[in-house]
Amino acid sequence: MSSISNNPLANKAQAWSALFSEPMSDLVKRYTSSVFFDKRMWAADIQGSLAHAEMLHAQGILNAEDHAAIERGMAQIKSEIEAGQFEWKLDLEDVHLNIEARLTELVGLAGKRLHTGRSRNDQVATDVRLWLRGEIDELQALLSALQLALIEVAEKNAEVILPGFTHLQVAQPVAFGHHLLAYVEMFARDAERMADVRRRVNRLPLGAAALAGTSYPLDRERVAKTLGMEAVCQNSLDAVSDRDFAIEFSAAASLVMVHISRLSEELILWMSQSFGFIDLADRFCTGSSIMPQKKNPDVPELARGKTGRVVGHLMGLITLMKGQPLAYNKDNQEDKEPLFDTVDTLKDTLRIFAEMMGGLTVKPEAMERAALKGYATATDLADYLVKKGLAFRDAHEIVAHAVKTAIGTGLDLSALPLAELQKFDARIGEDVFEVLSLRGSLNARNILGGTAPAQVRAQVARHRARLG
Repeated sequence: MSSISNNPLANKAQAWSALFSEPMSDLVKRYTSSVFFDKRMWAADIQGSLAHAEMLHAQGILNAEDHAAIERGMAQIKSEIEAGQFEWKLDLEDVHLNIEARLTELVGLAGKRLHTGRSRNDQVATDVRLWLRGEIDELQALLSALQLALIEVAEKNAEVILPGFTHLQVAQPVAFGHHLLAYVEMFARDAERMADVRRRVNRLPLGAAALAGTSYPLDRERVAKTLGMEAVCQNSLDAVSDRDFAIEFSAAASLVMVHISRLSEELILWMSQSFGFIDLADRFCTGSSIMPQKKNPDVPELARGKTGRVVGHLMGLITLMKGQPLAYNKDNQEDKEPLFDTVDTLKDTLRIFAEMMGGLTVKPEAMERAALKGYATATDLADYLVKKGLAFRDAHEIVAHAVKTAIGTGLDLSALPLAELQKFDARIGEDVFEVLSLRGSLNARNILGGTAPAQVRAQVARHRARLG
């Protein structure tokens, strides 16, 4: 009786050829296996295999009976996986061999013929791209949801005055709605980047085989069209070894998380007793095990921390690729866990932030009191004097003296008597007090991109139209 298994995929040592004289050690099996993290790509693997089989049949490489058997077998595998009944085997190393082995169990020789004209090298490159394309589409929807949540809060707070900061010092008054719309702009750019990345993700490596292409008369453009891909990778060596798209996605994801982290930092500051500008809903916070008065902004703090995690994955992917010769190397198995974790972290963060911003409590009185502390309308006084005929540099010097006097008396500029203000420049008149008010300062900046409530509402309308 022959000792050779009828199913070469039943033993991992036989999964690729009969060249090896001893089975792989259990330690190496565990070390090299990826099935327990790359199995999430099962739907992409089936989708790519079905498109490949359809093309093989159209090209006369696969007969109708085998093609039908493959489609039938893949439908059953899909049902088994969705029902949680599929047995993932460590011996079969990865998602691809597990599905192929089960297909061969179900349909026999037709399952073995499916791999004609392809390699796991171009197969995995295709699967990762298909999977990531779908994740980018989900992320785009989540980015839109977060933008809409911010827009909603911005619209309600178009008139609320917030101290605008530079160097974390009070600078000029801005509308709180205007401030939030700055983050909408950031996330809108993130969405643009994701759309741009998607175009380069959405290219087909399948048909490059191991590294040199194949002698079978494949129709790669047909497969690309079937899979909804925009182009075919033009060089077989590059097709199987390229992971630029994963790095580029990770860079875009890192920028999203940087924007989340900046927003988190402000939410944490604003919620502190020293600011008291906002409050987060209890469901996004925790208490202290020892200090009963504490309400900690754990979600923004953790998001700030997770930003380092995502940026770290980007650095890991860049380092992974920097020393690899062409073409495919086993190193590339290490691209998946950081990529998967980046996607998971980003999706979870966007979901929770959209919900958290929707439950934000704004405290306008505290914001306005803070704006009055830092002489936020000093620039308005300088602009007022320029309109009276002074050069800006001269006006700037005059206002600096006025602020110094106000600091000495403990009064805001708007609280100084007119006679006191006129000591600095006789051109200052009664109309200066409207200029020096927080509300007057806000309304004066009624220019495209400015903080005036009218501009905030115009931007809200623009963003709503953009997001549909």
